[in-house]
Amino acid sequence: MDPGPTFLAKCACVYVCLRGCVCACVSYFLLCFLSTVQNCCEGDILLLLDSSGSVTNYEFSVFLRFASDLLRPFSLGRGNVRVALLQVGTTPHTEFSLDVHTKQESLQEALRGVRQLQGDTNTPAALQEAKRLLTNTEQDVPKVLLWLTDGVESGDVDELMSELKAYGISVLIVYTIHGNHQVMQRAVSPPVESHLYSMDLSSIEIITDDLREAIIQIMRAERLSVTHLTSHSAVLQWRPALNADSGYYNLWYSFAGKPVIKDVLSGDSIKAELTSLQPETTYTAFLQPQSSQRPLSPLSVTPQASTVTGPEPNLDAEISLSDCGPHQVRISWGPLQPMWVQRYTVEFGPIPFGEVHTVALDNQRSSTLLTSLQPGTQYLVTVNALHVDGTERALSVKACTQEALPALTDLQLSPAERWDMEGEDVQAVWQAHEEGLKGFWVSWETLNSKNFLSDGSTSTVYLPATTPATRLPHLASNSQVCVSPVYSSGRGDGICCTVKTQSIE
Repeated sequence: MDPGPTFLAKCACVYVCLRGCVCACVSYFLLCFLSTVQNCCEGDILLLLDSSGSVTNYEFSVFLRFASDLLRPFSLGRGNVRVALLQVGTTPHTEFSLDVHTKQESLQEALRGVRQLQGDTNTPAALQEAKRLLTNTEQDVPKVLLWLTDGVESGDVDELMSELKAYGISVLIVYTIHGNHQVMQRAVSPPVESHLYSMDLSSIEIITDDLREAIIQIMRAERLSVTHLTSHSAVLQWRPALNADSGYYNLWYSFAGKPVIKDVLSGDSIKAELTSLQPETTYTAFLQPQSSQRPLSPLSVTPQASTVTGPEPNLDAEISLSDCGPHQVRISWGPLQPMWVQRYTVEFGPIPFGEVHTVALDNQRSSTLLTSLQPGTQYLVTVNALHVDGTERALSVKACTQEALPALTDLQLSPAERWDMEGEDVQAVWQAHEEGLKGFWVSWETLNSKNFLSDGSTSTVYLPATTPATRLPHLASNSQVCVSPVYSSGRGDGICCTVKTQSIE
């Protein structure tokens, strides 16, 4: 890769004096290159290292040194690049898994400590384990299998490699000149020219930059993503490819049939807000890093993730009341707009003064029941909607709770004259406040005919206000009897009593 004259000028040799007497040329080329790779990528790399007896000690050490140099510039850990190492032998051996190393120092030390397994080349078993390591993860990121080997027998890997690529795993291969090129060509992911290398290991370092660039192209994490969206705006975000001193970004965005809008952003930018967009419209955005150090590929929001603005928010929301009682009222609002609303808060307090209470609700809720209210009281209820753009909109309504209804004043239960094998009859007599009285609800537990006990079910009867007594037949032992008054404005509190009936010996 030709870094260009500007890059060479900035990365030229400088002379420093050691201990005041010896001067040496220190190249900053590597340091400048490393700074452009750090934080560039997000993904998983699995090194599949041939560690069998067919690989000489020299070849094994060259592969390890090559992997060390190849990976050294990358930032490691979740959100960057995770690296695992799987050795191929008689039995595959996971040297370290993806989440072990988050610092280059740790990874480099681990690579220096790897020892060759020897034994047979059981590549199929290793590929099965490789599939497990790369697919058994919650990380939805690009995944690369980098295979370093001296070759493999025909037919051993075709089907397994096809399975790996079907999972979206990119297969890159470096193999010695003694390997079977046809097998490797079928196994590798396209494009072959940048993903497959047959090498004399004495000169393997000449492919380091090209292979690293191929990995960067697969894993480049500066791709655009849409992090915030409204009907008229969108926020784009990307991983840094530049800094304030190394270049700038050109940003374009457009939609079908309309002129392209262009903006220039500083090199330390990591986000941009697109404004004055049209509702319910698909936009495509492109970001071109302009670097003085090396050429960089443009970034774009892919068609699957294009910016699609939503409809205009409906500001004509409505609020309503229901389930009103002496101590409660339900407040409802609509329509729901989860695309535009982050959350709701409902505030309510008695009028003209009193303690104000607040209920917080998520953006999927459109009603709530307010409880523990005072009877016969007027409340001011306000629903606040916090929108995603930071603005708030509120609707208010006055709600009146019902007056407290008179409770049943007395309930008397006494045995009736009849008693037989079917259980005991009970006479129930009660008293209630007569103003506005409409009737009574009476309920009791029914009898299980086999053992004279309650079978868990209840009988209920409604009686008019002119009937303040009733005979309840066949009550079970320890049956509960409840009577509630019914007024024109609702149901009052009732009274429940337990009947202790006689038992037959």
